[in-house]
Parts: sequence; C-alpha cells; structure tokens
Amino acid sequence: MDGYSSVMKAMDLEFFGGGRHKIQPGAFLGQASALMLDVRSAEEVATLSFGLSYHLPVLHIPINEIPDRWSEIPKDKLVGVFCSSGTRSAMVYLYLQAHGLEQVRIIEGAYAEMADELKPGKLLKHLTTARRDA
Repeated sequence: MDGYSSVMKAMDLEFFGGGRHKIQPGAFLGQASALMLDVRSAEEVATLSFGLSYHLPVLHIPINEIPDRWSEIPKDKLVGVFCSSGTRSAMVYLYLQAHGLEQVRIIEGAYAEMADELKPGKLLKHLTTARRDA
C-alpha cells in the first residue's frame, strides 16, 4: 500500500472528529519546538509575510515546490502548515503524512485567526511567558 492510501485509510470519523490533523493559531504559536510551513506563493508572501521572530521559525516553500523540497522540512519538530484558506494546507498535510512526517498539523483560520494572535496584547503575553520560562 502506498503512503497516500495508508494516510487516507486512517482518516475516519475518529480522526476528523478528534481534530488530530489541525491546530489553532494560538496553540501553535505557543509551541516550544515548532516550525510554520508557509505554502503560499512567492507573490502572496511578498504581499503579506509572517516573520514571527518572537514566536517560531517560518519556512516558505510554495505548494508547487513541495515535491522537490520536502526534505528541507524537519522531522523532529511540530510542523504547522499555513496558507490563505486551508486548501493548500490540507493538500500539503496529506503529502507530508504520506512521506512519513507524523508531526504535521493544518493551522486553522487562515489570515484572520493568525492576525488575531499577533495583536499587541497577545504578543506581549507571549513574550512575557517566554521570558519567564527562559
């Protein structure tokens, strides 16, 4: 059985009902060892990028480059896949799972929820927590 078939066979009611494939932006940004995989086009990133310097690293690989560059994605970190609507994130999630990356989640909410997590009050709370835990 190929990787895609194995991943898809595991996608039953328990899988979707349990939400094992997704993560809220706030929960994701609070992870100690994670990476945001931005699969939007270069043009989209040039228009609106997420540096997230105070949160976690961001790796930009457009969806059409994933087949040639997926080996750049760390296997030892939680990887949150991000795009503008969730469609490309879901495709890349399936691709990475089929290629053996188990710690992959789709970041929910696209732009609106991500932007909400980057407001000054939430940034201050994040920085305060990070400094306290350091």
